[in-house]
Amino acid sequence: MDRVTLTEAYLAELESSGLSSEELLGNLPQNKILNSDKPNGMGKWLARPVFLGGEELALLTRDLDHLLTALDSLPAKLFGGDFAAFARAVGLSEPQVEAVLQNRGERMTRQSRADLVHDGTGFKLLELNLGSAIGGVDNVDVCRELLEVPVLAGFAEQHGLTFVDSLREQVHNILTESGFSAADNPVVALTEWPTAFADELPYMTQLCERWGELGLDATPCHLGQLEARDGRVWLEGRPVDIVVRIFLIRDVTGPDAPALTGPLFDAARRGEVKIFTPLDTSAYASKAALALLSDEGNRHLFTSEVLESLDRILPWTRHVRREEVTLENGDRVDLVDYALTHADELVLKPTSLSGGKGVVLGWAEDLTPEAWRAHILAALDSPHVLQRRVRPAQETVPVPGGGVDRFRPVWGIITGVNGFIGGSVRAIPSAAGDVVVNVANGAHVGALLHEAPAPSA
Repeated sequence: MDRVTLTEAYLAELESSGLSSEELLGNLPQNKILNSDKPNGMGKWLARPVFLGGEELALLTRDLDHLLTALDSLPAKLFGGDFAAFARAVGLSEPQVEAVLQNRGERMTRQSRADLVHDGTGFKLLELNLGSAIGGVDNVDVCRELLEVPVLAGFAEQHGLTFVDSLREQVHNILTESGFSAADNPVVALTEWPTAFADELPYMTQLCERWGELGLDATPCHLGQLEARDGRVWLEGRPVDIVVRIFLIRDVTGPDAPALTGPLFDAARRGEVKIFTPLDTSAYASKAALALLSDEGNRHLFTSEVLESLDRILPWTRHVRREEVTLENGDRVDLVDYALTHADELVLKPTSLSGGKGVVLGWAEDLTPEAWRAHILAALDSPHVLQRRVRPAQETVPVPGGGVDRFRPVWGIITGVNGFIGGSVRAIPSAAGDVVVNVANGAHVGALLHEAPAPSA
């Protein structure tokens, strides 16, 4: 079966069940880790999961694997292994370049969350989030809570639907990419930036407790609590084996940052501690790196199999520059002229911001041609990309008060050492209009259930 067939079948069951959207959520609004930063369970949840068939999931998994492999190869294939040149090309500032060079990994992490839209024919990538700070890994709890409701549990059993324990896979990622096994019992410091620590501590505490249930000895802390001495990194008198970094590239370039990061990065270079994931992840996660993959001038770098995946999953994406570019139909156009006359088909994005910050939707109803022009000209030769608009296939979801509503979803597909390791969705009511799909704009969070992936051909 596929996502459409599964969805239609489940909606038919819900209609005959007569259950309210509140009953379909079960105890989800009271789940501790999912609502640790939402007092009184005020999170917004979708009353049903989204679905994927086995063949759909197998194709998506293969496409994302090819995308990650191609991304990992860019510093070597385009810049002769000069990582600083790669980092500058994808929009990092000089202080950020200096910072990432202090904390390089041996290889690019495989822990990612691909934010995708399904346009009715297939998935298209909006952005790729890489590293230890990605959200959505706790989706396993969303799945478990929803499956406590008998109507979904029976439907999932009837159709062979399942989910991946993403938290368990995250633990596996941490251990494997840091060079440990579970038998080593490493001590882990889940580490935030000092100024963000108080706000993030409730969630960090819950996450460390869940990791503890999976055998990982982890403690939340901020960077100022770590001490490098005597050939080790220490936290509250205990030697730390792995620092799981959830502070971001934006944190490490202030005037006081080197005093905090320097001792840790130096210890990592000496092999006294492992960092999951190193700071160079920030360069790979830049949207400008996707522009390099999308650029027709780089197609010769990849095999036909990889190109098939890139063509299928990656929307047309280009740096904002005064230059000629090739469109999907082969036409050559001046990028700025094309952007100014095709606002309805384009979105402007900063290369390294997250959470929808700085994104300008060219088709937004309240955006005038003059304002769009100003945004494009201001973005010229700065860390911004233009990306082809993707029109999402909508999902029908039961809502409070009875009946259903239409939602625009963004699918968050998570990968790790073992490939696909789970997923979730963020979805906003279609009536919300032309806004970025994120929690700040009223997005609801939902689960993903899927058939077992079909074997690769």
